[in-house]
Amino acid sequence: MSEEAVTTGWDAIDEAVEQIYGEQEPKHYGTLISYALGGADPLDGISVYEADEPLPHWHFVTYGFSELYEKESDYAEESGYGFELTFRLVKEGDEEEPPAWALNLLQNMGRYVFNSGNVFRAGDYLDANGPICLGADTELTALAFVADPELPTIDTANGQVQFLQMVGITNDELEAMQTWNTLGVLSVGLPHMPSYITDLNRGSLLVDEVIVTAVQMGMEQEGSNTGILFVDQLDWTAGKKGWLGKSPSILTIGAKQAEIIGKLLRGRLLKDKELTLAGPNNRIILERGEQSNYTEEADAVRIVLHDRAVEEMGKRLLPKQCEFEVPIKDGMTVRIVQTMITDQEGHVVKTIG
Repeated sequence: MSEEAVTTGWDAIDEAVEQIYGEQEPKHYGTLISYALGGADPLDGISVYEADEPLPHWHFVTYGFSELYEKESDYAEESGYGFELTFRLVKEGDEEEPPAWALNLLQNMGRYVFNSGNVFRAGDYLDANGPICLGADTELTALAFVADPELPTIDTANGQVQFLQMVGITNDELEAMQTWNTLGVLSVGLPHMPSYITDLNRGSLLVDEVIVTAVQMGMEQEGSNTGILFVDQLDWTAGKKGWLGKSPSILTIGAKQAEIIGKLLRGRLLKDKELTLAGPNNRIILERGEQSNYTEEADAVRIVLHDRAVEEMGKRLLPKQCEFEVPIKDGMTVRIVQTMITDQEGHVVKTIG
């Protein structure tokens, strides 16, 4: 970078973090070749600080989701994607350098955002479909996002930047967040993970009856905040008319997500909230109504379910191969198919259903 380069956005991040760590020189991991020029890493850099409170941990801060140099986008209110990621990870006693896997994880988040255009906000979650640290013996297989407890949103010359902290979570914590809400689960679990520090060795928060009760009450009183669920295996086959009548339409769902969809049906529809299932090629909108039916729209299938159909469908959506009929006008079959979990090389490591 030349001396004349404008680093307004970068400097603003530095100034925000200096409010916490003062003159501590961070361990900085930059990229030699920018992503725009064909480099492998989308983020321009990651700084890592050593923190002692509330327990020893590494504090990672990214540079690259926001506009670090001159303003390029037309959206004045936000800088770039409007956020930078942070990550707090328990520091092992003999560690002198932050673990490389955490740096790779943050760069992978960059690839996801840059390639998909999907951005993160506080309250979001992401299923990693395996350990967040590849090869580690850990129960943490997903990520949640919350505002960094020490880094407030900043105003820069390029727009606002929020600091979003990634938090490693277990699969059952992910389901609790889906069926209630992310920030609620994180809040009741905070006494067990101060400052939302990720610890690969921790077990599920849901072994604590106090947390289980709080989640259950939240689900019953508020329902689910998950309005859109991205479903890897989702298909719709319209019924066809024949000489002997019309064959039912078929809704196909992967076994891995079948059970959570069943819980969301009850947590959304019975609270008069829509649920959208978004797949690679299909979009299914489910809503509550007095008469069960479906309509095929231009860009989605809209399914209306009465309360009995919601309850029956919710109970039968389980992680195993099966088919069942839904009491609905014109007929509809739900087909649950096996889900194959693969590693980065494409090898099947687990079969569900």
